[in-house]
Amino acid sequence: MPTVRDRAAQVLQQLGLPGIVLLAAVLGDLGVIVPAAMDGFGRAGADLLLLPGIVGLAACGVWGRSRPVAAAWTGVAVLFVSTVGIRLTSAPAYSTALPSTSFAECVAGTLLVYYCARSASVLAASVTTSALVAAELFAIVARRDMTGIDNFTPLVGAALLLGAVVLGARSRNSAATNQFVELLRTQWLLVGILALTLFVDASIIMSGSRSAALLSVPSAVAALTALYATRRPLRSILLLAGIYVVCDVLILSIGAVHYGSIGGLPFTATASGVVAVALLVRTEPARRSVPAVALLSCVVGAGATAQAYALARESIYSRPSSILPSLFIAAVLLLGISVAIGMFLRARDSERTTVVEAAVAEAQTAERMALARELHDIVAHYVTGIVVQAQAAKIVAERSPDVVPDSLDQIENAGTEALTAMRRLVRSMRGDGTDIQGDSEQATTDLAADLRALAASGGHGVRIDLDVDLPADLPQEVARSALRIVQESLTNVSRHAAGATAAWVSVRADDGGVRVRVADDGSPGEPGPLAVPGGYGLVGMRERVELLGGTLRTGRTHDGWVVEAWLPLTGEEESE
Repeated sequence: MPTVRDRAAQVLQQLGLPGIVLLAAVLGDLGVIVPAAMDGFGRAGADLLLLPGIVGLAACGVWGRSRPVAAAWTGVAVLFVSTVGIRLTSAPAYSTALPSTSFAECVAGTLLVYYCARSASVLAASVTTSALVAAELFAIVARRDMTGIDNFTPLVGAALLLGAVVLGARSRNSAATNQFVELLRTQWLLVGILALTLFVDASIIMSGSRSAALLSVPSAVAALTALYATRRPLRSILLLAGIYVVCDVLILSIGAVHYGSIGGLPFTATASGVVAVALLVRTEPARRSVPAVALLSCVVGAGATAQAYALARESIYSRPSSILPSLFIAAVLLLGISVAIGMFLRARDSERTTVVEAAVAEAQTAERMALARELHDIVAHYVTGIVVQAQAAKIVAERSPDVVPDSLDQIENAGTEALTAMRRLVRSMRGDGTDIQGDSEQATTDLAADLRALAASGGHGVRIDLDVDLPADLPQEVARSALRIVQESLTNVSRHAAGATAAWVSVRADDGGVRVRVADDGSPGEPGPLAVPGGYGLVGMRERVELLGGTLRTGRTHDGWVVEAWLPLTGEEESE
């Protein structure tokens, strides 16, 4: 039964990367609105009147992934109704990137423009985007008594609009993804956490002077560095040390010394450091991780000390010693938490590696046992023919002696074929499979018929187009292996190909062997229509192909995910 953590992870995966960022924006809004509603200024709870509009527009942002135009027009209506409600109730609207607009409203509006540009027709996208822009302008003006638009509003709004349209159009024209986009997609939880800290930093920065906006640059760079730490943790630590120095210089230069009382660094920079240290401890040996962590700690300590002296000079604290002990304790706690998380993940990785190795060995053993059963079937087939031929030769020897040489030739050929098949299969059990779930044990001697039956069964949740062109004298061990490869490939389509609707299977004679090719139109990530956890099908598939002297290639191409195998019709023993 799924646990609460499993259900939460499933919901977050369904939201996708944009939905995770939108959720972080909603949490950022809550972090601002809820304390403001209880701060004793103005009417108690008046700030909470902003929440229905924020939640409603965020829901439209999530809906826009599947129905962009309908979600965008619903968002226009929600924004209009929310603005009228704020105006009538005199609820205090607060500003973020755009005046009188919350984080979630900015993100949701940008996402709706992106979704329209990505998948709607040009006319529908243009009209819908214009309506969203008009609704946002109405909200800015109406929520601030005609004083909402300043010199920076058109620039920020144009940047958000242009970015959403360009990214949407690029996704529309090309299905390819670069490494950075793939990194964002795979590290969706980390992106959500960093997005939340960026929203928190934005709230702090906007409450100060305009010059404090300079700190948003190193904060954003620190977030990107934390993502980079998933690939290169040691380099990321060194980059973060440089970013921390830049942050300290900016804080002291622009007079934003209030950061000294909360640790000396923006929240995003601090969170990025925690992530990078945890990943470094997780992946690197102590001889490399300890010096890097020590360097980062020295940079943090030096910056905090400098800011503490600056606070003392501005008479915010009587002397640096009144704040340094608390900063030191907080830094040690964060460092200890980071190291503990890294060690825990390192132990989990080691345990997972052991489990995977055991599972792979078990899969290989299972494949060899399947080959052993096939060995029995193949040898029994040939030996039965030999026995029948020998009995027939005895019967006709006395009546027609001239027929005996032909019978002996057939017996010799059958014995040679049996020995060849037996050697190839026995050789496979001398080396170092999977739980291929299928009907290969019920396979007949006609591979083409077995493949047609498999395609017609409909047991994999997708339409299967079959192309078969095989010789009549196909060796049984090759036929059975080809059938097993097709079975496992189609099983993987149903398990792992998100949105797959069709699969194309080609089994043809090619270059002295049989070439098997299975492709689908799905995408990686989410489970397929018949998803089940676990499985080591590719291990057994590769094991079988290599032991029969063939080759196997798997990967994503312009045709989708492709499994392509080549099995020789003659084994190594025959060539010798």
